[in-house]
Amino acid sequence: MIKFLDLQKVTEKYAEEIHEAVNRVIDSGWYLQGKENEKFETDYSAYIGTRYTVGCANGLDALIWIFRAYVEMGIMKAGDEVIVPANTYIASILAISENGLKPILVEPSIETYQIDDSKIEEFITERTKAILIVHLYGQCAYTEKIGELCKKYNLKLIEDNAQAHGCLFKGKRTGSLGDAAGHSFYPGKNLGALGDAGAVTTNDKELAEIVRSVANYGSTRKYVFKYIGRNSRLDEIQAAVLDVKLKHLDEDIAIRKEIAKYYINHITNPNIITPIIKDWDAHVFHIFTIRCKYRDELQKYLTENGVQTIIHYPIPPHKQECYKEWNNLSFPITEQIHNEELSLPMSPVMTKEEVNSVIDILNKWKL
Repeated sequence: MIKFLDLQKVTEKYAEEIHEAVNRVIDSGWYLQGKENEKFETDYSAYIGTRYTVGCANGLDALIWIFRAYVEMGIMKAGDEVIVPANTYIASILAISENGLKPILVEPSIETYQIDDSKIEEFITERTKAILIVHLYGQCAYTEKIGELCKKYNLKLIEDNAQAHGCLFKGKRTGSLGDAAGHSFYPGKNLGALGDAGAVTTNDKELAEIVRSVANYGSTRKYVFKYIGRNSRLDEIQAAVLDVKLKHLDEDIAIRKEIAKYYINHITNPNIITPIIKDWDAHVFHIFTIRCKYRDELQKYLTENGVQTIIHYPIPPHKQECYKEWNNLSFPITEQIHNEELSLPMSPVMTKEEVNSVIDILNKWKL
């Protein structure tokens, strides 16, 4: 079986450095809020291009704390609206709801799968306080038009950068394009920990300080609590592992891009739609997504022929039971993507033989 993502091999690639980093933490006797966190936060800020990085427990929490900080700052309040792509992973929307804010779903572009910037303005109201863009699948969702809309209507621009570490827009990395960004380091991400981990990046000192506080029980100093917070900290082992893998992130992304180019140039089956790439710097291929009207049949065929695939995502947010008030809404482009999307194996440890095998099996498929 050609695995969708072989995490064991990914970890083996830098095993010596990872073991050294983990052993260093174990031997140090300091496991939370120590030097490893400080170093990773400093290094990640330098990589992304922001003044501040604040580590936290996971990517969902990163987004939750951004909105919570804006609430504490008086910039947002319960009932305010946040525009978000309708086809995103549900975590983006959960973070908005968690803070008593109202998600406003906007359709994506069928070409890029990112929020359609031509459809945003009609959904802006006097209650709109922010646009949350999601760099879905590893592709930059930011456009100059989105930036202009934020300026025109005085909106905060928040990035969900969970899938796009290392992605660029005109030389600037995603995670530094807006007012704040949430990052996930879930093990399967391009920059993945050995468990759950996340971070917030921003140039806003006040926001960074509030995020750090609310993610540490609401504490501003030991046993002094300014906010009603939670425990959502990045531990020292994960910080040390992430710092090791950060050094190799760009070379891993380069391998992903080579595989993506090869897929696009060699998948010739007329029933399969491959990604349309206009700027290779603006995609890091966390996920290599194809579309097919007969997706379920194709996935079954690939499984039978030893190729593991995943659907990102089988049920759109507005059809989920947790948002049953949206279940009767219609988002045809979102629904089309969710009905047709299939993710092929993609990782920096795939062999040329595996890539060629996937292509050969795909091109032989007939209805």
